Amino acid sequence: MATPSPTDNQSRKLLGRLSLPERRFVADALRAETVGGVVLLVAAVTALIWANTPGLAESYLKVRDFHIGPESLGLNLSIQHWAADGLLAIFFFVAGIELKRELVAGDLRDPKAAALPVIAAICGMAAPAAVYVLVNQLGGGSMDGWAVPTATDIAFALAVLAVIGTSLPSALRAFLLTLAVVDDLFAIMIIAVFFTNEIDFLALGGALVGLALFWFMLRRGVRGWYIYVPLALVIWGLMYNSGVHATIAGVAMGLMLRCTRRDNEEYSPGEHIEHLVRPVSAGLAVPLFALFSAGVLLSDEAIAQVFSRPETLGVVLGLVVGKTVGIFAGTWLAARFTKAELNEDLAWPDVLAVASLAGIGFTVSLLIGELAFKGDLVLTDEIKAAVLLGSLIAAICACVLLKLRDRTYKALTADEDRDEDLDGIPDIYEENNPAYHLRMAKIYEEKAAEHRRRAEAAAGSGTGPSRPASSD
Repeated sequence: MATPSPTDNQSRKLLGRLSLPERRFVADALRAETVGGVVLLVAAVTALIWANTPGLAESYLKVRDFHIGPESLGLNLSIQHWAADGLLAIFFFVAGIELKRELVAGDLRDPKAAALPVIAAICGMAAPAAVYVLVNQLGGGSMDGWAVPTATDIAFALAVLAVIGTSLPSALRAFLLTLAVVDDLFAIMIIAVFFTNEIDFLALGGALVGLALFWFMLRRGVRGWYIYVPLALVIWGLMYNSGVHATIAGVAMGLMLRCTRRDNEEYSPGEHIEHLVRPVSAGLAVPLFALFSAGVLLSDEAIAQVFSRPETLGVVLGLVVGKTVGIFAGTWLAARFTKAELNEDLAWPDVLAVASLAGIGFTVSLLIGELAFKGDLVLTDEIKAAVLLGSLIAAICACVLLKLRDRTYKALTADEDRDEDLDGIPDIYEENNPAYHLRMAKIYEEKAAEHRRRAEAAAGSGTGPSRPASSD
């Protein structure tokens, strides 16, 4: 299989047709994300039920706050802490591989193709932060949570798509996926820069030495999980004790993997490892994080508090309004100043629907909420409730917008998947191939001949249409 190439931009189309290798990669990636998103959705609902059911709420708190781990290594952490700092490192490891692949073999490889998702992602993070700051400036709230509504949860967004059964065309799905990858990159930078307080330079130096050794062994072609897994755990532990958020270690290791294919390679090492680790991330790490982070009290008073406190209101409006306006405006600006035209099969309401879908901020938003208000447990829970409610409202808005265009999406998707010559390549990619037209002519000729044979057989048996009587 050839190495995936960036989308062809000669047509200067926004959200135009993907190259065939890129389309296949996006389909596989989104299929895995969708399954993980459904598991994530189940975990979040379980957490809410567990934490809000009388008689069970106390057990939820006991399990969540139970401490385990070696104190001598500075790793005697609560279950919730292990999920946030430990398991999410696996999630960010996969995110690092995805980002590396996009940079060296995907759409972000080509500056022209990268412009759209990068501009949209930057605007889609700046606008929610601006909305939060404005609300808290006017309401006299804390500015510490400005980064909470900036993140998009691609798995949760795709879970919503899976639940409502909407079939998005591949161009819109690829846009959503690439947007989320760029969004993850900036979220990682925000966590590293703004949520690192005191740094233990000795531990940080040890983590950097470990990362250098990790990189060196990769370049030397050293193989064996029994070498890399222990080294990764040591790097993670040192990074955690350095004061830099431990998930950064996962991202760094993911970015070091080679994601381009060499001769006679079906998959690059990065793609192979991602294929192995993604089920652990999507099926275990992220759902467990959701289970121990999403369990917040949702009483009438708590919900009312979400819409009355400036911090929580800023999060809700940032996700619902800021994300939608930011991504839509960023996409329009990219179209306006690059003189590119929107794909003729799509319309600007489609971009608006995807922009509202990106307002579902869950995993990273919950993590940033915990980091931003670490010293205030009550406000942390209220921020989490705001993330949940904001994501729910964004999901409902997106569902309404997507359903309005559902018939159009189904027609586009059916046309993209049509393969009448059964050669495994969608016909839309073979329109200019003479061999394809010869095959199709032969297929149509065989179908016509089969139809004639069946008509003659039916007529001979007397079951077919009546014929005029013979003149004999």
